[in-house]
Amino acid sequence: MAVTEPAPVELPAAHEGILRRQALRESAARTYARSLPIVPVRARGMTIEGADGRRYLDCLSGAGTLALGHNHPVVLEAVRKVIDSGAPLHVLDLATPVKDAFTTELFSTLPREFADNARIQFCGPAGTDAVEAAFKLVRAASGRSELLAFTGAYHGMTAGALAASGGATDVRVTRLPFPHSYRCPFGEGGERGADIAARWTEYLLDDPKGGVPAPAAMILEPVQGEGGVNPAPDGWMRRMREITRERSIALIADEVQTGVGRTGAFWAVEHSGIVPDVMVLSKAIGGSLPLAVIVYRSELDLWQPGAHAGTFRGNQLAMAAGAATLAYVRENRLAERAGTLGARMLARLQALSADHPSIGDVRGRGLMIGIELVDPEAGPPTVTAENGSAPPPDPALAAAVQQECLHRGLIVELGGRHGAVVRLLPPLTLTDEQATAVVDRLADALRAAERSPNRRAAAGPTR
Repeated sequence: MAVTEPAPVELPAAHEGILRRQALRESAARTYARSLPIVPVRARGMTIEGADGRRYLDCLSGAGTLALGHNHPVVLEAVRKVIDSGAPLHVLDLATPVKDAFTTELFSTLPREFADNARIQFCGPAGTDAVEAAFKLVRAASGRSELLAFTGAYHGMTAGALAASGGATDVRVTRLPFPHSYRCPFGEGGERGADIAARWTEYLLDDPKGGVPAPAAMILEPVQGEGGVNPAPDGWMRRMREITRERSIALIADEVQTGVGRTGAFWAVEHSGIVPDVMVLSKAIGGSLPLAVIVYRSELDLWQPGAHAGTFRGNQLAMAAGAATLAYVRENRLAERAGTLGARMLARLQALSADHPSIGDVRGRGLMIGIELVDPEAGPPTVTAENGSAPPPDPALAAAVQQECLHRGLIVELGGRHGAVVRLLPPLTLTDEQATAVVDRLADALRAAERSPNRRAAAGPTR
């Protein structure tokens, strides 16, 4: 299907040249650059300044990487300290004081029951590599190869991660229904839908004719991010923990985007009180720099030396920036702040739906917020218990809203299966005034997009 490029933002000739050269030189797989045609030259906190002099409030935050926003002073100080010390910047997986400080800080933030009996593996610099490491680990420990994953998941772009995300590869993955209240696969929603999803999981695993071999692990996101900001119900999370424990299946929690305070708890699994067997961590743990690890129960530590390696798993600058970020979030109780401010933003956004039938659902946890846009005049609707009927998603409107936000100095992301969910991932340092500005600009952008006669031509690619 052909991809329609969004209408460009007006830029001076020099900046248009940069964008034009990018389009000529970079691959067709580029994503953010298509829908966000800006040229950032300076950034601080939540604010990005483009080469054209325009300023933007950044609610993308490096896809959730920038817990403290751009160029936070504690991050810059930590990086400068390492550079000025003369310490080596490339050390493979050797022990260093910087790594030791990072690991100590990270373990201090983890659920105590988990951290007291855990091991850590430093992986390649991206979260997808950590997902692959987690798969290798559980397969080596269990002697099994199959995996369980959920509809709407996103775990990365390598072969195994794509398979767990719904991509077609030769990795054997059984897809399970994720409990989604707004578009429940069983037409129920709420606790009833979550209960049916859990019962179906149990039935499938225990049916000798179900065609599902004993799996090595189940991987899940406490809040599906790219899938459209779908929070997993706490009760359902506890059921998944019980189901996997009773059947000796390792439970992998993908906290790449939800971790480090994003959802209102330091780690999103803490909302439900579960203790997974493996946690996959990346994005914010590097303090804006590339870093990915898995942390897991020591009983799983059965793989051989070199079973999962990587040249760039000893990023000293990222470890220093990460340790500073983790400590700042912990000391300043930014997770609690994210929960409070996120609830306030959710309430304001939910109030907008009274005047905007195109807002189908507002959902999220902490500062991980999604607004699903729909076409209330189209059909047929998806029947759900909680909502009566859910109109079809409207990705064209979402794309138009994203562009109208950009014109108003607000950067937002799109997600969900159809790209119809406007996603907000502001930094945890978001102020009350900035939160108000984000909602005000988004509301104004929605009004403008709804009025636009050409909005259906604005639909662009999703990431």
